[in-house]
Amino acid sequence: MRFCFLICAMFSMIALSAMAYADELPALTSLSNAHLEFTVPEKDYVVVRRDDIEAVIVNNAAVDDNVLQDHRAGYSGVASLTHTDHKENLFVPGIAGLNYEHIHDGTVQPRPILFEPRNALMQLRVIDEHTVELYQAPTPKYKLESVLRYQLIGDNTIEMTLECIPRQRSFTNNYVGLFWASYIHKPESKDIHFLGFPNAEANPDKPRGMAQWIRGVTPSHGVHATHVRWNDNRKFAHDEDFPLTLVFNRSKHQYAKPMYYGVSNGMAWICMFRESDEMRLSQSPSGGGNGNPAWDFQYFIPDYKLNTRYQMVMRAKYVPFLSREQVLKDSATHMKALNK
Repeated sequence: MRFCFLICAMFSMIALSAMAYADELPALTSLSNAHLEFTVPEKDYVVVRRDDIEAVIVNNAAVDDNVLQDHRAGYSGVASLTHTDHKENLFVPGIAGLNYEHIHDGTVQPRPILFEPRNALMQLRVIDEHTVELYQAPTPKYKLESVLRYQLIGDNTIEMTLECIPRQRSFTNNYVGLFWASYIHKPESKDIHFLGFPNAEANPDKPRGMAQWIRGVTPSHGVHATHVRWNDNRKFAHDEDFPLTLVFNRSKHQYAKPMYYGVSNGMAWICMFRESDEMRLSQSPSGGGNGNPAWDFQYFIPDYKLNTRYQMVMRAKYVPFLSREQVLKDSATHMKALNK
């Protein structure tokens, strides 16, 4: 009887600890705010506009009409992003950007599970004229419940917020791995640029000195694909033949500032992250097909707790490209807001 009491007390303390963690986070989406009002549109996409940009937010259903032609099933997020200075879609037509791609735990799984966000039903939720959410009930395999919020916050910037809750202890290696991809349509260069330290992994004992601009180049899909933060020493167990080659195949470079940019048709796509989220920056020269790179990022939840809400926030700005100095200037306010 005493043993049962101790066990019950222990699990109660764990549950209270998880609740306390969730309570510390602000309620940013309909997953955490039960009083938040929203509407569910009839169509599988919503068009939002602010300042110079127009974004079409889509769930993972196939669409084919005069707004989204031949949009492929499975690709959610920003199906189209245009600017008054560039009327063509930044992203590969039929696919998407800021696309919720993978839930994983580093184990080999059938393809439908590796791409579970593509295959589990999503519900569009319209919050207001600038804000759309994608709700996904606990997924069939990993039982991860989530909301992704896409909000045009002004300054030609999209803020994307993830809130998620693991509903079952189904992640074999005790971490939640999440991955987003943006498939860029025929940019001048397939590479991304970030401030960091070149060849830092190859020379771990060498003083780093001042961060410098690095042009992230990947010779082929899954080779030197992921750039980690300079002090990110986390190790995540995974099967030797884990097929998502972008996830764990690291480059020799490390980033100093949690942001990167790429240039496509004279426009800068600037992705900015919170320090606390410890994002990993990934890229593929051919993720969207020949000539169409994927500019991606990853978020890991180590030692996850059941029924606990986790949160990640990033911003992406889309503006004409002038210089690296301009990118830093255009991102400064957002980086400060993300990391306050």
